[in-house]
Amino acid sequence: MPSEPSTVSRNETDDFLRIQDELPYRRRQQAILREFGSAALQSRDFRHILQQAAELSARGLQCSYAKVLEYLPDEKRLIVRAGTGWPSGTVDIVSLGADIESPAGFAFQTGQSVVSNHLQKETRFRTPQLLADHGIRRAINVLIRRGGDGDTPFGVLEADSADPGQFDEADADFLAGFAGLLGIAIERQHADAKLQKALDHADLLTREMSHRVKNSLTSVVGLLRVQGRSSESLDVKHALENAAMRVASIAEVHDHLWRGSKVGFVDLSDFIGHLCENLQSSSPEHNLQWYSDPIVISADKAIPLGLLVNELVTNAVKYAYVDGPGVIRVDAREIDGNLLVEISDEGAGLPDGFDINQPRKSLGFRVISGLVRQLMGELKISKNMPRGALFTIKFPIDPKFPIDPS
Repeated sequence: MPSEPSTVSRNETDDFLRIQDELPYRRRQQAILREFGSAALQSRDFRHILQQAAELSARGLQCSYAKVLEYLPDEKRLIVRAGTGWPSGTVDIVSLGADIESPAGFAFQTGQSVVSNHLQKETRFRTPQLLADHGIRRAINVLIRRGGDGDTPFGVLEADSADPGQFDEADADFLAGFAGLLGIAIERQHADAKLQKALDHADLLTREMSHRVKNSLTSVVGLLRVQGRSSESLDVKHALENAAMRVASIAEVHDHLWRGSKVGFVDLSDFIGHLCENLQSSSPEHNLQWYSDPIVISADKAIPLGLLVNELVTNAVKYAYVDGPGVIRVDAREIDGNLLVEISDEGAGLPDGFDINQPRKSLGFRVISGLVRQLMGELKISKNMPRGALFTIKFPIDPKFPIDPS
């Protein structure tokens, strides 16, 4: 006899249809997990990550409420750190018990996910007042771990709904996956915080070192000037004063290093201004004018540059105006990734055939040549029209760092 055609039971048909209806829902959950994972790895805003976790997990479970609870060891409670659906005055204020008698506390204490679809009839746990006040009928609580196995968990991620319905184990798995991503993001935030603390400490030590170097150099300047005043030789007096001004230029750099907003770098405009003010006070009879673009340069550029400005301005004071006071200008501008520094006067000018590279030139000019080489720069000497001398120094500068306008 021919066999009868096979039939599909009603239960099997119902299961097939349920799975078909559920697939888009689960796909949305996977898409939300990917969205959060990508965003959490890019953001450095801890609060934003927590808030996004609450909002996206609620969206994935199609419920109106969700919250991130952080465990407070001293109080042994779970405080709301982020949430969606809850009224103002909930975040950072409302806390729940972390004991095993509450759903969130049970998840925190045991590490097991808690699914409760009938909170009003729940016999395993007490219903927290926050949930009762908002008519919450069902909830999922999952643990938020962080770091190694020995570390205290961060807290609990909870999704809540006032609507009738059912959360199932797949929903709990989704929320647990979310909590896993959130735990990784939290641990990275803590690692970043530790690193920043270490950097801040190194920053403090570097500033303290620069401050002490500045104080030590200032003491050296004072000793050189005292020695110069006590000397009977005019040449010795001049030599010691020149040495004092050179050391003072280096001290000025270290003064800006410990005060500056970025360790190891100085604001060129501020640095040039203070340096020229000091040079002006040493030669009040002359009119020293200065300008600098507001850019930031590293200390290894600022020190030789400060010495160059000191040498060239000092030379102009000594030799440009033999018959009386005059104007000396210092101008520093950034052009196409290079710093162009001009020191000019309107004095007697340099003698014909002057060559700074001649071996018999003074110590000052030998220092100038060495400093230009240290900067990997170029030095051009020309007549300043209509009269005087113009020294132009050009050298590459570091990538710019923005100056804080405040």
